[in-house]
Amino acid sequence: MNTIDKIGDQIIEEFSQFEDWMDKYNYLIELGKSLPIIDEKFRTESNLINGCQSKVWLSADYNDGKVIFKADSDAIITKGLVSVLIRALSNQSPDEIIMNELSFLDQTGLKAHLSPTRSNGLLSMIKQMKLYAMAFKIKNS
Repeated sequence: MNTIDKIGDQIIEEFSQFEDWMDKYNYLIELGKSLPIIDEKFRTESNLINGCQSKVWLSADYNDGKVIFKADSDAIITKGLVSVLIRALSNQSPDEIIMNELSFLDQTGLKAHLSPTRSNGLLSMIKQMKLYAMAFKIKNS
């Protein structure tokens, strides 16, 4: 099974292939383009993440002890960021999501190289994903 840390290591490795930050941003854009478009029924006000400058819709389901995330954004770099989070956090247990520090985000340099508004948006996405995990943990314990 791929843990958050193992997936994080893969993400660190992928970003380390690029020396220039423009190349890393282009990679984020490509990741955003590869994120499957969510069903229109999830593009609701209740699924919008507060704290993001761009619109980010996030939905979560719980299946066999794992949280499954789906998301979309109207901004391509933000969509790339949420695709990285989904890759790491989706199909993990609520406890794994809640307890993980997501250190790979620091190790890739993503947090340090984002504008303040994008950085706040990233933190808001992480917070919402952890809140979903807490809700599923409480509901299913």
